Amino acid sequence: MTASSTFGLSSEARNLHWLLTNLVEEVPGILSVAVVSSDGLLLLSSDPGRVADARAGRDGRPNGPKGSAADLATIVSGIGSLTIGAAKLMDAGRVKHTMVAMDEGSLFVMSISDGSLLGVHGSADCDMSVVAYHMALFVGRAGHVLTPELRSELRRSLEAESAGSAR
Repeated sequence: MTASSTFGLSSEARNLHWLLTNLVEEVPGILSVAVVSSDGLLLLSSDPGRVADARAGRDGRPNGPKGSAADLATIVSGIGSLTIGAAKLMDAGRVKHTMVAMDEGSLFVMSISDGSLLGVHGSADCDMSVVAYHMALFVGRAGHVLTPELRSELRRSLEAESAGSAR
């Protein structure tokens, strides 16, 4: 997140950007982060420029989602939908979090509020309990402020940022 990306945003939106940046910078092994609305739209994401070095594997090949933050948002949205459907079929209640451990990384998805999701792509050597703990802190701090108005503001901000970088 750059200062210019938060210029003109409300204090709640700036705080969410700060929380996300803090999560990425302070927790070892986090490669990328996305906050997704209940309808699958990307609301917030880690700045790919800041984590580009972390996303390069030991042998130099990329180990993060291919392409943009929208790819992580798509994955998070899909896994969120799949687990919600599974919970309904099993009469198991609300899905709180999902973890996928892979040979070369991990994916964590946690419910924020009203269907919004926090998704984290971690490195293969990340401490899963530390990542999950810090995700829970983010959710606890972000959940009560992620109102429909704030989600709209974040979405407009991302669209404006995308339009500006496409020029």
